[in-house]
Amino acid sequence: MATTTPLTTYHLLGRTGLRVSPLALGAMTFGVDGSEGAGIWGGWGSNEETSRAVFQRYVEAGGNFVDTAVNYAQGRSEELLGKFVEESGTRDRLVLATKFTMSTEQGNPNASGNGRKNLIASLDASLRRLRTDYVDLYWMHSWDTMTPVEEVMSTFDALVRSGKVRAIGLSNVPAWYVAKAQLTARANGWEPVAALQLEYSLVARDIERELVPAALDLGAAVVPWSPLASGFLAGKYERTAEGATGEGRLEALKAFSFAQDRPEQHWNTLDVLKKVASEVGRTPAQVALNWVAQRPGVVSTLIGARTVEQLDDNLAALDFALSAEQRGLLDEVSAWKSRDLADSELARQVMNGGTDVRQEPAWFRGAVSA
Repeated sequence: MATTTPLTTYHLLGRTGLRVSPLALGAMTFGVDGSEGAGIWGGWGSNEETSRAVFQRYVEAGGNFVDTAVNYAQGRSEELLGKFVEESGTRDRLVLATKFTMSTEQGNPNASGNGRKNLIASLDASLRRLRTDYVDLYWMHSWDTMTPVEEVMSTFDALVRSGKVRAIGLSNVPAWYVAKAQLTARANGWEPVAALQLEYSLVARDIERELVPAALDLGAAVVPWSPLASGFLAGKYERTAEGATGEGRLEALKAFSFAQDRPEQHWNTLDVLKKVASEVGRTPAQVALNWVAQRPGVVSTLIGARTVEQLDDNLAALDFALSAEQRGLLDEVSAWKSRDLADSELARQVMNGGTDVRQEPAWFRGAVSA
């Protein structure tokens, strides 16, 4: 009998039959060491040899969920991943995911966005590079603000029926779009959205207001990306009068939401994270991953690793438990402050007459952990 580890305790992806590991391997770093197809992704990735070693270690540990995109390293990520899967003979045991939306050809408006033309062309290109005739999960990488949701969902459905795609997902979308997509699919008998890939970490918790409740209500799993906030929560950066210092991709990815606002709260969160990590004898990265991997709605969390050592550190993030007090400290210091009137204490008093009303008992969806 195979040994069960935290990585091999699989869960269903939304309301599908796909079984996925609680940690998914992100292949964004594959082939982007600054010399191979670097582009905007270069300078912090891994060459082919290291990428292969990372892939092999993940699979050997029992991981089965690997994620890439048509545009990562101008297609080099998919090429390497397809090569590794073929070499290892692991296609049937892996849940292979890729994405479309981002531009793949400068000057060609139809080589980007979510229209049917680019959606199908991107999938065909991905299948060639991945050396397979189907992907298990096909993500819309981002809302392009223009393409009608009916066009996206009807095309998704046609691809599932064709056998080229097994399940579909949405990434980087507003909650209203998720609701419209899912209800449109239900009304027409089309393939529903299985999962949402969203930025989520101790310093990026705004999805908790609308997107997480939408996912729970509509039957879609949440798959967080950037759970370590581009290395910030790994303790790779130090606070200075000018902002931050340290090596990594914080500067390259500073446009992402965690770097946009509440900088003082983020540094305070990092301080508490380091304190908790010291108490449990773990790295800050492991504690940050442990926290996000067990949040409501989350089924699998994306991790990226430039080296096998980084991967090993991340894979050890699920084999320990934080106390209720430690989780409470992290929750409190990192709490996202909503400006919505419905979230105010005044509104709760008016709505509930000063009584304590909750949607459901804490034990309703399963045993309450300590």
